[in-house]
Amino acid sequence: MKLNKIIQIVVLFIFVLSSCKEKIKEEKKERRTKQNIETVQSNPLKESIARGRLVYNDFCIQCHMATGKGVANTFPPLANSDYLKNKQEESIHGIKYGQKGELIVNGKTYNGVMMPMGLEDDEVADVMNYINNSWGNNYGDLVTEKEVAEIQK
Repeated sequence: MKLNKIIQIVVLFIFVLSSCKEKIKEEKKERRTKQNIETVQSNPLKESIARGRLVYNDFCIQCHMATGKGVANTFPPLANSDYLKNKQEESIHGIKYGQKGELIVNGKTYNGVMMPMGLEDDEVADVMNYINNSWGNNYGDLVTEKEVAEIQK
């Protein structure tokens, strides 16, 4: 009978210990999430990139893919794109107003149509900041809503 009591106490102890361990894990995760949110909120570029990712996932991912590599001979890559790197204004214009006609990206010619997405200037700036800083890209500084607004048809 004493052995059963000891086993019950040990099982209870293990249960309490594992519950505490899970609570500690949850608290650590909460702190990390809070720190990440505070970091993002205190950095305009990171905040814009986070919003731009949402825009990209809603409007761009279907053609340019989650990897930013596009579709060979159909949709140009955004990852490691010389066009994006060297032609920021033209890239912003294409996102804002749509794009048609020939583009040469990384030495390959693309001749398709990208319809205007109907994005607001702040959304265009955010998605540009996302693609400029994703998939190994590190192209330029913060693209602002004001900069996008200045680009006319």
